[in-house]
Amino acid sequence: MALFSQPIVFELEGFYVPPGYGPLFFVLALLTFMVILLGNGVVMWVIVTDKSLHRPMFVMVCNLVVCDLLGATAVLPRLMMQLLTGQKAIAYIPAIIQAFFLENRTPEGCNGALPLSPCRYIAVCEPLRYHSIMTSARLHSCCGLAWFIAALLIFVLFSFHINVPLCGRTIKHVYCSNRAILRLGCISTPVSNIYGLAMTWSLSTGVFLVIAFSYTKILSACLKQGRSDRSVRTKAFQTCATHLMVYVIYEIAAVVLIMLYRFPSVSRDIQKFFGIVVLVFPPLVNPFIYGIFTKDLRGSVRKHI
Repeated sequence: MALFSQPIVFELEGFYVPPGYGPLFFVLALLTFMVILLGNGVVMWVIVTDKSLHRPMFVMVCNLVVCDLLGATAVLPRLMMQLLTGQKAIAYIPAIIQAFFLENRTPEGCNGALPLSPCRYIAVCEPLRYHSIMTSARLHSCCGLAWFIAALLIFVLFSFHINVPLCGRTIKHVYCSNRAILRLGCISTPVSNIYGLAMTWSLSTGVFLVIAFSYTKILSACLKQGRSDRSVRTKAFQTCATHLMVYVIYEIAAVVLIMLYRFPSVSRDIQKFFGIVVLVFPPLVNPFIYGIFTKDLRGSVRKHI
């Protein structure tokens, strides 16, 4: 595909909106986006401004918040424009940018969920060595490496269809994704499909194994320490509950979306609707999970508000 030889404009198929209901759906999308911005913005603001929260766990929570905001911001503003104006055209470069940020949610665990589990493992199982192991330099290197690996993997994925000629311009979805753009190609790209499956499987399996190993060790340590001090076990469980719930929410959303696309009898509009829900639901509920289950963060929010 020659990127700059001629302008390329895609047409988003969108989903069916009954006549006259566009403004209503626009208001619902706008309120959802405002809640996401407010909830995640408060969490980020409190973590940045409260020096007592400048600890590895909350730095990684802030890292996860940024990833959530990127995904929601890539979808909802353009969706609101479609609902309000009916404009479904999108140029090639904005389409690629949107697809890049949405694809970044495939290795979501690499950016957010993965670094938290070793951090919790060290905090519970090696509390005396925690500050010597989780230094500021090591923490930022870990987060930066996670973002770099995710960006590199996605860049390689997108490089497979740079020169693929297009035989269509209509993307059969509400937003742009790498898979949707590849389906418009005049030729098949088996290498891209194999790489995409291998990347998704490797990341998902790797994240699951690291989390399973870390929390198995944490559970074992909590059970041993809990015999002499129940408060130690309770505090450890409360510390880990937030991370596990966030990880489970991402996995459930991914499984629901995969299952919907595997059943041809499911309406395409329903598939598209849930395709938006799985991107919007995690950043919508995660700030409330942080606030409910993280005592230090909840106390800091109360102090500021």
